[in-house]
Amino acid sequence: MSIVWLVRHAESQANAGGRTTNPAEIEITSRGQEQARHVAYLISQPPQLIITSPYLRTKQTAWPLIERFPNVRQAEWPVYEFTYLAPERCQNTTAQERQPLVTEYWKRNDPSYVDGSGAESFADLLTRTERLIADLKPLENDFVIIFSHGQFIRTLLWRLLSGSTEISAPAMKQCRNFMTSFELPNSAIVKLHLESEQKVWISSVESQHIPSELLTL
Repeated sequence: MSIVWLVRHAESQANAGGRTTNPAEIEITSRGQEQARHVAYLISQPPQLIITSPYLRTKQTAWPLIERFPNVRQAEWPVYEFTYLAPERCQNTTAQERQPLVTEYWKRNDPSYVDGSGAESFADLLTRTERLIADLKPLENDFVIIFSHGQFIRTLLWRLLSGSTEISAPAMKQCRNFMTSFELPNSAIVKLHLESEQKVWISSVESQHIPSELLTL
């Protein structure tokens, strides 16, 4: 049975309300750096594998753990955030300023819709979650830590809990409802025990390792 820890990245400039340009290059804040150190302190034994997304904020969140266990194997997997808005439409904007575009996208409720260059569809997102499930299967009896992103982790959990592999407007709406109701603070952890795709134990969200004054959503 594999043990997989899903870690949401630490507080980023976007989470803190800052203006951003390239989704892949958003950095974590000084508060995020502290959060990342607390994640590293929590992990008492080296995992067999540390996975990050290609995005900078997951790499920065993982760095204190990598420093603690420098001999652990590292890998970059496509567990990056769901970028459903075309970056060219969101240059130098804050999360609050992007909210009308977010509302417009989810109201459309079209799993095949692509907003523009650099964006992906909801169908693409589901394909990436299926790929992760498949890639985890051979890692029997391993302890794996994955540094990923809020919407990707929520979508993966929805997929595992619902058992749905359907790509449709109703599935997209159900997943969105799950995303908006599932609170996952920065640097929070969800643990999976994988015996098979049909037999998965999922923990509650764990964030007690982050002091209350550092906790952010």
